[in-house]
Amino acid sequence: MVARDKIYEGKAKILYKADNDNEIIQYFKDDTTAFNNQKMEVLDSKGVLNNAISAHIYTELSKHNIANSFIQKLNEREQLHKKVDIIPLEVIVRNYSAGSFAKMFKMDEGGKIPTLVELCLKDDNLGDPLISPNHAYCFNIATPEQIKFIEGQALKINNILTDIFKNIGIKLVDFKIEFGLDNQGNVILADEISPDSCRLWDVDTDEKLDKDRFRRNLGNVVESYKQIANRLGITI
Repeated sequence: MVARDKIYEGKAKILYKADNDNEIIQYFKDDTTAFNNQKMEVLDSKGVLNNAISAHIYTELSKHNIANSFIQKLNEREQLHKKVDIIPLEVIVRNYSAGSFAKMFKMDEGGKIPTLVELCLKDDNLGDPLISPNHAYCFNIATPEQIKFIEGQALKINNILTDIFKNIGIKLVDFKIEFGLDNQGNVILADEISPDSCRLWDVDTDEKLDKDRFRRNLGNVVESYKQIANRLGITI
């Protein structure tokens, strides 16, 4: 990889400066973490798969007029994105009971629920706590109009992704997305959408094909990501 000026390094990605000041390069690592970095491992080629899957999904979302930061896939590990100021919220859309939601409300995993949009404060030190829109206003994270737009976009994205995955025999259980402000102050989708940030289960067997395989020591993490890519028709 060509030497570049690093802007930020997170758990699974590195952001680098691009030639254009209004753009960044997003590099996908093989590092895999869970439980707020308490569990860590390097899974060979996971970053390559996430890069390819996320690029494919963002391309499909663009076809449906979902404004986002993705410009193009550069190579097997890098994407070019519009530079945005990330809004410090994790936006979670849930279609089925699973993970922390099921545990919190003592529900069985896999139960269908009315589609739910949750907001979490993006702060590892606080454990990314669940917050209300009123908290977001109180902390000057986003305006009421921005929150309304974000929630609306999240539901639109959910409908699009649900159809994409349903067509390849995969159930979209839940997913996490992030938004940012572009250089004109518009709220747009940013970051990534991949098996790292979605719960994806086989429709017929409920086999987990996502990062839960790592969280729960189920094994075959990379193989499951490859299966998702293959079903989407992605050539790695």
